[in-house]
Amino acid sequence: MNSKHQKILIITAPSGAGKTSITKHLMQAFPVLAFSISAATRQPRDNEKDGVDYYFMGLDEFNQKIQQKEFAEWEMVYEGKFYGTLKSELKRIWSLGKVPVLDIDVKGALHIQRQYPENTLSLFVQPPSVDVLKERLMSRGTETEESLAARVNKASYELSFREHFDQTVVNNNLTTACAEAEKLVSDFLNHRYPVPALPYVG
Repeated sequence: MNSKHQKILIITAPSGAGKTSITKHLMQAFPVLAFSISAATRQPRDNEKDGVDYYFMGLDEFNQKIQQKEFAEWEMVYEGKFYGTLKSELKRIWSLGKVPVLDIDVKGALHIQRQYPENTLSLFVQPPSVDVLKERLMSRGTETEESLAARVNKASYELSFREHFDQTVVNNNLTTACAEAEKLVSDFLNHRYPVPALPYVG
């Protein structure tokens, strides 16, 4: 398989930083990118389809795949809720001659980066401040006081890892952030590699 097609694009960020919006923009800008579908142990929401939005599975099946080393990365993102990237999903996308895009949490992103250091670009999407992030999460209208506090605390922790990623895109203005991300991804896809990120040991 051509090494060009074995690249991986990782986009990671605290919840509410604008990661999904930037990911959608990049998917439209670069047809060679293909969204990597994550495995998840939570129940599907009304508009979600198995094999399209996530690979939904029970905890027993998920644990079995961990034991069989079928995951490139996996994490318990929230209490009792496991998410992971299947190695078979990366191979599926590579077999199509495309570059997988992993929209995953910070810890998972660090694991992928460590496993595939030579052919990965990791983008960390940073909110202008934790206060702005809190306002964005509140504006969604989906958070309770407790879940908002948990997300803000987690975000503060995740922001401390930004130096371990190849590039940081500050999302102060979505249009500007998308343009910056597009330039970085274009360079990556055209073999102009970024300066390696600081190693993460954990």
